[in-house]
Amino acid sequence: MKTTRNLIVTLLVGLPFIGAAFAGTPGVFGLSGVTAADSITADSITVDSNSVHMGTVIDEVIWVIGDEAILKSDVETYRMQAAMEGIKWNGDPDCMIPEQIAVQKLFKHQAQIDSIEVTDADVAPEVEQHINYWLEMVDGSRERLEEYRHKPLSQIRNDLREELKDRQMVQKMKRKLVEDIAVTPAEVRRYFKDLPQDSLPFIPTEVEVEIVQMTPKIPVEELNRVKDELREYTDRVNRGDATFSTLARLYSEDPGTARRGGELGLSGRGMLDPAFASVAFNLTDPKKVSKIVESEFGFHIIQLIEKRGDKVNVRHILRKPVVSEEAIESTLARLDSIADDIRAEKFTFEDAASMLSDDKDTRNNKGLMSNNDPQTGRITSRFKMQDLPPEVAKVVDTMQVGQVSHAFQLINQRGKTVCVIAKLKNRVEGHKASISEDFQTLKDVVLQRRQNDRIHQWVVDKIKSVYTRLNEDYRDCKFEYEGWIK
Repeated sequence: MKTTRNLIVTLLVGLPFIGAAFAGTPGVFGLSGVTAADSITADSITVDSNSVHMGTVIDEVIWVIGDEAILKSDVETYRMQAAMEGIKWNGDPDCMIPEQIAVQKLFKHQAQIDSIEVTDADVAPEVEQHINYWLEMVDGSRERLEEYRHKPLSQIRNDLREELKDRQMVQKMKRKLVEDIAVTPAEVRRYFKDLPQDSLPFIPTEVEVEIVQMTPKIPVEELNRVKDELREYTDRVNRGDATFSTLARLYSEDPGTARRGGELGLSGRGMLDPAFASVAFNLTDPKKVSKIVESEFGFHIIQLIEKRGDKVNVRHILRKPVVSEEAIESTLARLDSIADDIRAEKFTFEDAASMLSDDKDTRNNKGLMSNNDPQTGRITSRFKMQDLPPEVAKVVDTMQVGQVSHAFQLINQRGKTVCVIAKLKNRVEGHKASISEDFQTLKDVVLQRRQNDRIHQWVVDKIKSVYTRLNEDYRDCKFEYEGWIK
């Protein structure tokens, strides 16, 4: 990915996410009872106009909602982050951005009233994900990250933790507001009965795919070569010839952690490969290197950094055995032979998947691939073409329903080279939604609309009961929610 220094600075100094809509920044400077005319100076953050010290104005309060302030810097940071992510505004961003910030403050305030809580454990994985991403953007340099953020890494992590807790609190509040909403089949039919044809949602082509997977055999000599490399790294650390983190940067085949000297970040047991976790959580001495451990990703050695509660932070070096072209060709040939037997009806594709496939994710489901739909959270067997692994999508795109593919290779989600044959079980071509074929999709549309209406009305009612004051520059804005100007 091509990244400029300016982009990195924007990312690191700005918000860690745009979707949070500044859900974690109430009372940025602990302000209370301020007015839109007040300013913050370089010499003092006191906003009483009678006590402001002489200095250059670097920020100003542009909105007040309840006893909390929205700063001009909040809006500008939000704007830069949105531009970086390519977000397009349907209206004037100078009006839309502060309104979105204000709405998130309303949700958070209500969540606090309703005693909605989010714990450190709830956000720990996301905190580490953000920290790891930021470190990758600066080539794994903790020092550069601290320089950009003007604070030590411990403080960056603590601040991010609070922001993410606020974000989840807002999300929980929204879910609570709509948790009792349900729609019946009759409501779905009524909603779409009189809807113009050109207003019906378009359903992209979806497919169901079955696979038989085999992993090429790796000879013992290659496995021993990898283990010998890891033993050599261990010896170099023990002799003091090199640090573990230096060797991880040079030799680890896990690109996500190699730049950080192999550091994973605080992780719960459930976030790690079981074999890896078993060794990592039993380490007690940060100066020692673990035995060699084999996981689904390859072979590792591990060094403890710290334990904190039920989480552990370790460094690791990953080495992957090289799969030879001969092994790949041999596996492809075997799968092609199996495909020929299936076409000759000696046995079914589903039998082959259950008996011969080494893919544990599909083997117990007769080879049927499953898709965790990110929009609905439901697990389904249907895939949009762009959601399939690219190698699978390319093959099934031109297949007929019931057809069995030739054998092909791909890199699976664990980074391993595997060989596969695929069967197109079903294809539903792209079409305008209909009640008979797409009831669940249309039900989701109606449910989402009712939830949005409920949340919109809640915001409007809440605005009526809260004190708001806007800078004069914002009084001519066309807002999504009425009632801001009183």
